[in-house]
Amino acid sequence: MVVGDDGSRDSTATEARRAGALVVPGPRLGKGEALSAAERAAPPGPLILCDADLDGDLRPLAGAGVDLAIAAFAERQGGGFGLAKATAGALIRARSGFSAREPLSGQRYLSARARAACFPLARGFGCEPRMTIDAVRAGLSVGEVELPLRHRATGRDPAGFAHRGRQLADAILAAGPLAVNRRGHRLPLLGLLAPLAAPRGRRAAVFAVALVGLADDLRSGPERGVRAHLRAGATTGTLKLVAIPLVGLAATRSASGALAVALAANALNQLDTAPGRALKAHLTCSLALGAGAPAVAVLLLPYDLRERMMLGDAGSNALGAVVGLTLVTRLAGRERWAAVGALAALNALGELTSLGRAIERAPVLSALDRLGRVAG
Repeated sequence: MVVGDDGSRDSTATEARRAGALVVPGPRLGKGEALSAAERAAPPGPLILCDADLDGDLRPLAGAGVDLAIAAFAERQGGGFGLAKATAGALIRARSGFSAREPLSGQRYLSARARAACFPLARGFGCEPRMTIDAVRAGLSVGEVELPLRHRATGRDPAGFAHRGRQLADAILAAGPLAVNRRGHRLPLLGLLAPLAAPRGRRAAVFAVALVGLADDLRSGPERGVRAHLRAGATTGTLKLVAIPLVGLAATRSASGALAVALAANALNQLDTAPGRALKAHLTCSLALGAGAPAVAVLLLPYDLRERMMLGDAGSNALGAVVGLTLVTRLAGRERWAAVGALAALNALGELTSLGRAIERAPVLSALDRLGRVAG
């Protein structure tokens, strides 16, 4: 028995240890993160997932003969108006074709194959619907088993509605593109929101850059850096090397504009190696160029710092493109070319060494870089 302790404030961890369970403690991050941490501590083989407030026998799930067996409660207990459940079911159906009676049920059996296909789980309460999507899309067998189970039900009160609101938001985010961060957490990629940081007339160009970056998020290989992509030939990285300057050229009608957009996009991508770093760089550049602080960047920053989402290449490239386009708008002639030269030097430095490590070695920059980030 392995218990994932998601910052519990009652005696759950103490009682679990007293009963002989292995308790895996962690900060209060969310259900998906706690389950993923517990899974890493569990021995190889199949798993049964069980919520801590459950009363009933889950052994029939292991004998269902499928890779992912999901418990369906024989009797409904509590709940709201069904919006979160219906939305999660619709998302599973849209992404995998599977019709789930209990899309949010946390009582599940996973074979070793299902475990490999589904972990690490999506963050928060999005872990269950995404687990079903991943298993079906991996070609595994999935089924639901009706069982006489009971649990602590949420009611139609403020706490219950807040809980279901989090379930709804997490399920929606979990159905989209995800990526695994430095801690092994599988987070939603929200980089396609980054074009909102651009002025209205520039958003189409920045959105094109974001789409190219998203292709790299979803299909990238092990290559890192311009030289590695050029040596590898046709990769999503080389697509970015060609497409982003062309977008910059079309948007600015100038060679200096194309270089500014491409170099700024790559520079922020090189910086996006720790939570909040690319957004902080974008906000700093925007303020320095007199463009103000874009609202979407300010709103995304705390979620990025707390590791609730990731920008990915889509977001970092798009934010860099916004910086490049702002530079073109604000500077002309020699000043613009000087800025392009500075960006080229920054890119060259990033090819020779990690920009992140350079920041971490400078005390003042390191302190600003860590500001607001979760510990660890």
